[in-house]
Amino acid sequence: MEIRPILSAMLRNKTAPLLIAAQVALTLAIVCNALYIIRDRLATAARPTGADEQNLTEIRFYPHRQITDIEDMQQRDIAAIKAIPGVVSATWTNQIPLGQSSWNNGGLTAERGRRDSDIGATLYFNGTGDSLVDTFGLKIVEGRFFEPGEFITSNPQLDRNQPAHVMVTLSLARQLFPDDTSYVGKVFYMGGDDSAEGVRIVGVIEHLQSPSAPADDGANDSIILPVRYIDAFSRYAVRTEPGQQDRVMADVEKALLALRNDRILLGKRTFVEARERRYAGENMMAGLLIAVTAFLLLITASGIVGMASLWVNQRRKQIGVRRALGARRHDILRYFLLENVMITTGGVLSGVLLALVLNNVLVSELEIPRLPAAYIGITMAVMWLLGLLAVLGPAWRAAAVPPAIATRTA
Repeated sequence: MEIRPILSAMLRNKTAPLLIAAQVALTLAIVCNALYIIRDRLATAARPTGADEQNLTEIRFYPHRQITDIEDMQQRDIAAIKAIPGVVSATWTNQIPLGQSSWNNGGLTAERGRRDSDIGATLYFNGTGDSLVDTFGLKIVEGRFFEPGEFITSNPQLDRNQPAHVMVTLSLARQLFPDDTSYVGKVFYMGGDDSAEGVRIVGVIEHLQSPSAPADDGANDSIILPVRYIDAFSRYAVRTEPGQQDRVMADVEKALLALRNDRILLGKRTFVEARERRYAGENMMAGLLIAVTAFLLLITASGIVGMASLWVNQRRKQIGVRRALGARRHDILRYFLLENVMITTGGVLSGVLLALVLNNVLVSELEIPRLPAAYIGITMAVMWLLGLLAVLGPAWRAAAVPPAIATRTA
């Protein structure tokens, strides 16, 4: 075996092997954690909202003077929207998924009067218009939508009405009732007041992401309330036929602006735009980390190639002598490949320890999950393969040098 002479040669010249091993270790530690963060960020950005995002748009209006006929205004707006060809469904709502401005309620509990609950959810109002489930394109996995008699009207200037019936997402239902598998008919309380009335679940939705969409599991904790909210600020969600979104929403804007002159268009955006804006940070971080990972791998490979080429030039006489004594090309090739594997292995083992230390720091600072063993194994294999590929060219050139030339020019 050639391990002993390789070790002997490396011990006589420690600097170059140590530099390569250190570079491999640092690259493995960074790349391993970077790949996991990239996967985590891209997975977060790809989470389903539960809505038919490709065909949904929100349009918002704000009054520039007092409006007294708010409920009639909402009804006329919805009627005007639904009269436009290409509109599938439309409704007034207080917020949209990924909208980044949310109405929330904390302290949800299945026990009346309990004040230590940390369960919270975002609140969607199904106001004037069609079913929010139909407009958003949500999927009901248990139960039903609200019946007409279950809707209430709430004027924030006069009352704080709470409906008796709600729809919840599956993730929220599982938190409230962890020991159950069926949730329709269950009652929970929206606050720790002993006198608070409970609300009964009539339907369970598979997914409905919150406007803020935090990175944790709470992103899907949502409640739909059958509340027609009397508010001069108007936000309408409009679902259009596929491929008709731009034309339809231009007509919606014209129709609503023509109805009255006491409000201004505050904004209009598609759900696709809302997703892009909400997850711009995650996508940018993933892109930067991909670039850093590629750069580090390139630098490491270049370092191995450069060092291997230097070793070949320094050992031309040794290569020639070995060839003259009967060493074949594949013997020379094997020597350099084995030498590289030994150096890379030292760097890889050191890099694994460094990767775990770095991951502990990231877990505490960024609150990301711990690094799975699979990522360490994959990155180790990548670094070994990268080392072999990087040294293959110089090793092949060394094996191709004729003995006479090698000994004469050394």
